[in-house]
Amino acid sequence: MAVTIKSQREIDLMRESGHILYKVHEELGQAIEPGMSTLDIDRLGEKLIRGYGCIPNFLHYNGYPASICVSVNNEVVHGIPRADRILQEGDIVSLDAGLIYKGYHSDAARTYGVGRISPEAQKLIDETRNSFFEGIKKAKDGNHLHDISNTIDAYISKFGYGIVQELVGHGIGTSLHEDPQIPNFAQKRKGIRLQAGMTLAIEPMINLGRADVAWEDDEWTVVTMDGSLSAHYENTILITEGRPEILTLTEEERECIWQE
Repeated sequence: MAVTIKSQREIDLMRESGHILYKVHEELGQAIEPGMSTLDIDRLGEKLIRGYGCIPNFLHYNGYPASICVSVNNEVVHGIPRADRILQEGDIVSLDAGLIYKGYHSDAARTYGVGRISPEAQKLIDETRNSFFEGIKKAKDGNHLHDISNTIDAYISKFGYGIVQELVGHGIGTSLHEDPQIPNFAQKRKGIRLQAGMTLAIEPMINLGRADVAWEDDEWTVVTMDGSLSAHYENTILITEGRPEILTLTEEERECIWQE
């Protein structure tokens, strides 16, 4: 599959898809509390997505059985929601969600603390998020794809965290996963030249300990090999001739971030 350049009509549709997903994440984040099951989160997420007239794009994708990927503590991504998986005070939980609006996909992930969490868990969440914003400083027309990868790696490496290598970001549009693949770790080659109109899902997955991961017996849930905590932060972005447009944040939030 070739990397697609979106038309203005497609960009407008992806903006709306991203804006709706932002609202879904905001409502999910506000709902998280000790005592919830991961299935509660999934059911709420699906209700919200469908309430906005959209389709949850993860549900049945390659056989995935839920609308929201809910990953707790040492689970990196693709945790399957369960009625018997109850969030506890001090947990961290990563929610990876996406939807389809008029044929166009959006994809975003956030990691939240459940109640009061440890300082080291909060720092992991914060620096994972920060690595995304460092990386996208390189995401503009004329730069190369792996400028993003190398910048994320350089930022995270100074903390001694492990950068997951088996799972990467991706292009997005009329399909959830399009070319190109976007590693979060340093690359020797430059990668493709970025062009205005490309839409990408950039998603650092960062472990408190080693980078190594494994798949659980359900063949979906990815966990850290050493049992350490893992955090995930993702947005869908649009490449422009200047700074990228983050489609899964509000304009007000984007402006605040660029001023930091």
